[in-house]
Amino acid sequence: MIRAVFFDYDGVLTTDKTGSLTTNRYLSQAAGVDFSKIQTVFGRFSRDLTLGKTTHTQIWQEVCDELAQDIGINILHEAFESTPINEGMFLLARQLKDSYSVGIITDNKKDRIDHLKRTQALETLFNPIVVSAEIGVNKQCAEIFSYALDCAKVLAEESVFIDNNQENLVAPKALGIKTVFHDDEANDIAALVSTLKTLGVVATMPNNSIQGIASKLAPPDFKR
Repeated sequence: MIRAVFFDYDGVLTTDKTGSLTTNRYLSQAAGVDFSKIQTVFGRFSRDLTLGKTTHTQIWQEVCDELAQDIGINILHEAFESTPINEGMFLLARQLKDSYSVGIITDNKKDRIDHLKRTQALETLFNPIVVSAEIGVNKQCAEIFSYALDCAKVLAEESVFIDNNQENLVAPKALGIKTVFHDDEANDIAALVSTLKTLGVVATMPNNSIQGIASKLAPPDFKR
């Protein structure tokens, strides 16, 4: 019997494939710096940020120096807030919450997710929220999934994990967690609901006309 459903964050609960895409795109446009340059500079720090070895605050001056731009860190916070939520997926998660533990397992920067917990009220819907930067390992490792299972107080075979990257499904599947690939480009939530049903998860297609939590959490409009 399934007792917990875990969602990846970026690419599943959001409509951008990765958090780096969201953040770098906003910074590029807000600061007037070429996207590829932003991507290259932040790329050097990405792994350490994702594993909790550093924070954006700690690297910010070095980033500004490399970009030859004095960018206020408040712009970074605006970049976090530009994250486009996947409304249908939020509605599905809220529906599932009535019968299951609903959580997040994500490779992400701690300061970013801490900010989004506040601005998107993530903790009102998801528990646990397990972040690689807090655990010190990413989704290539079984440890982060074992930690999530312990937090939710469920066995591996009692849980499902949904991710938009096939590579991130290897470790949880080896533990016995039921895994589901979500194609972020198609974003076919009806197909996801059908797959969940085959795994024993009782779910129905969310009605996107309903004004649920997702519409309330939508970030400010941002011109891509």
